[in-house]
Amino acid sequence: MQIVNRFKRLTRIIGLLLLLGLLPACSAVKIFYNQSPDFAYWYLDGYLDFTGAQSLRVKSELGRLQAWHRQTQLPGYIDTLEKLKRQIPSDIDAATACGVYADVRSKLISVSDRAEPAALAVVRTLNASQLTQMERQFAKTNANYREDFLEGTTKERRDKRYQQAVRRAEMLYGTLDDKQLTVIGEQIDRSLFDAALAYAEKLRRQQDALQTLRLLAKGQHSSGKAQASLHDLFGRAFNSPDRAYLDYMDKLTRQGCRAFADLHNSTTPVQRSKAVETLDSYAQDFRTLSAQ
Repeated sequence: MQIVNRFKRLTRIIGLLLLLGLLPACSAVKIFYNQSPDFAYWYLDGYLDFTGAQSLRVKSELGRLQAWHRQTQLPGYIDTLEKLKRQIPSDIDAATACGVYADVRSKLISVSDRAEPAALAVVRTLNASQLTQMERQFAKTNANYREDFLEGTTKERRDKRYQQAVRRAEMLYGTLDDKQLTVIGEQIDRSLFDAALAYAEKLRRQQDALQTLRLLAKGQHSSGKAQASLHDLFGRAFNSPDRAYLDYMDKLTRQGCRAFADLHNSTTPVQRSKAVETLDSYAQDFRTLSAQ
């Protein structure tokens, strides 16, 4: 589970964040993508402390996953970027913004499906101490989450989210004016984001992963049942069994789409031109990466 989750985070950066222009330079895209198997391995090893045999298997599978992604997925990213380039000069609506989100989400699910057999092969070799290590790492990330989103004053938490939103928007559009900064501030204040609810879902996913992986690591399931069990675990990560959380995420996503559209519609022709240049640079990088 963690193998795919961490690689999904890498592809999410390459996918959603890059489509919205949130990395500082195009050169960083190529460097990051070409080295993504190494980054993914380093991150995963911090969670599981792989044995020598596991390390060889994980590195090999991450390399294969990247090669598949380069050959079959990057062309889709280029198509999405080209479509966005045509839309950016005009006003957009929330449905358009949500279309980008849905497109990227479908790409992440494709990566998850592709990675399942390799992930299962590694998962079934894990030992109890490695899963204990994973649990300790979960505790560390939980502490970081609490510090970022649950602790401190309401103003401190609000200011942190506001600054992040401004920084990301300026990566795409360039410097924002006072009116646009006000738009972002109002969006933060109206946001349905619920840090406590998100934290509860984070804990649910962690416990779900640990419980499932412990059963798979013991080798008590047949190959077919083990594959189905892992597939179901991935499914619950994408679509929580908690109906309240699913409803919350649906509302939050739709609100986020409206917020992005409202901010975009407040931008000037010069800012939109800057966004087109940024997206075009990423598209050119993806073409280069796809051809390698």
